[in-house]
Amino acid sequence: MKLSDFDFELPENLIATRPAVPRSSARLLVADGDTIHDQRVTDLVNWLRPGDLLVLNDTKVIPARLFGTRARTSAQGDTTAKIEVTLLEPRADGTWSALVKPLKKVKQGEVVQFSDALSATLEGTSDGQGHLLFNLVGDDFDAALAQAGAMPLPPYIAAKRAADAQDTVDYQTIWAAKNGAVAAPTASLHFDAALIDALTARGVLTTHVTLHVGAGTFLPVKVDDVTTHKMHAEWGQVSAAAAADIAAAKARKARVIPVGTTALRLIETMARDVGIAPWEGETDIFIYPGFTFGVTDGLMTNFHLPKSTLMMLVSALVGQDRVRRIYDHAVGTGYRFFSYGDASLLLP
Repeated sequence: MKLSDFDFELPENLIATRPAVPRSSARLLVADGDTIHDQRVTDLVNWLRPGDLLVLNDTKVIPARLFGTRARTSAQGDTTAKIEVTLLEPRADGTWSALVKPLKKVKQGEVVQFSDALSATLEGTSDGQGHLLFNLVGDDFDAALAQAGAMPLPPYIAAKRAADAQDTVDYQTIWAAKNGAVAAPTASLHFDAALIDALTARGVLTTHVTLHVGAGTFLPVKVDDVTTHKMHAEWGQVSAAAAADIAAAKARKARVIPVGTTALRLIETMARDVGIAPWEGETDIFIYPGFTFGVTDGLMTNFHLPKSTLMMLVSALVGQDRVRRIYDHAVGTGYRFFSYGDASLLLP
């Protein structure tokens, strides 16, 4: 398989920079067998059956983008530099891995001040990333970060506009519970309380798992032979309750449908490692055509970047030829793409 096998032409005007309002009014492409149906997300109630289990990722996006100042006194006098930081993940030594721009403007041991309450010391660097030790921990850190930070919008949105206060609502799922993601599980952004109520009345069940989505989700594939690509590891957990819900769905021959590729990657990691049972750890699972799915019976997901690992994942689930037809239809009929865009329901 070559990287070019997962490429397609995407008009710039189809990249969404704001979500549909309300969330559940977004368009929904339903691929059922070889048939494509143009629907709305609110129509999920017509496509899901009583007893179906939706697997939802309850990670919470932290306001990981910070803008600060480094001050320095030298023989030439006092100087300052503006520093932009995107937090990536906490490290075992108590520091945070972060993208620091420009990293060359900060020396080891220097402090970057983000607000009156929040600052961080550069403890070291590796692989082009900085290791930042913050002056606060726990709830105090969370509160100061909420005040100083901005939502880490994906690069293709951030290139078009800056994050604002509306993104703190828009770029977070309504069931977000566990801090740790620096990117949203975007298929879940289409759900609001009214849709959940309608699905519950229909008899559709839900369960929650946690995968803290990292910035690696946006890293480009740089190898031509896609099978040699190495995924960035992300921490996840399938609780005993979630594993029991999945096992019960399988026992009653109901469909298990993850909402989003993050939930899918997590439950397939679980299935490979331990079967249907509680699981916790880091996953770097890479799903591409030829993958054997252990628990997934369908997928709700947004429309993905050309030549991305997510295009490879959906191709593995429904077939490369079918994905080409789906994406040709989506582009041709004006579906909105990427994190704030429209959704698809893929039923193998």
